[in-house]
Amino acid sequence: MKKSITAMALVIGMGLVTACGGSGDEPGEAAPPPPVETETPDADPAEPAEAETPETTQAAGSSEFAALPEPYASADFDRGKRVFLQCQSCHTLTDGGAVVLGPNLYGMFGREVGTSDGFEYSAALQEADFIWTPELLDQWLARPRDFLPGNNMSFAGVQRPDDRTAVIAYVMSQTGYEAP
Repeated sequence: MKKSITAMALVIGMGLVTACGGSGDEPGEAAPPPPVETETPDADPAEPAEAETPETTQAAGSSEFAALPEPYASADFDRGKRVFLQCQSCHTLTDGGAVVLGPNLYGMFGREVGTSDGFEYSAALQEADFIWTPELLDQWLARPRDFLPGNNMSFAGVQRPDDRTAVIAYVMSQTGYEAP
């Protein structure tokens, strides 16, 4: 039974290829044109062209992050925005934005922890004594419960360091960050 279904699928598939213009191998039918290759004028033909990889894209950075210090200036804006989707159900980023399940994050960098207006913080955050920096946010985002035991944030964390860098850069770019 399986062989007959496979054979039938093959026959139908071949029929569709023929109906959609064929394979180019049939008499009287033109073969498809060869792919067009482009060369960089200064390229050395003896050396293979370097393919763009996520690493080279990451190194290039995003223009939205150009004013940020490293490693955030080299982060990928789209990646940071995408990772922030995990955060937006609890946090807003705009000046005067709503307090949802968590505090609004606008102006968080350089602000003492647990002091955003309009949000009732856990005792752990109220008693903590530090100023938010991108580096401390990185540690927090890795595992909030381990960073500050007793806080009420029910988020497991952002495991990949490059995702944390990108989301921190995104938050910096959206919340009025100014370098110290």
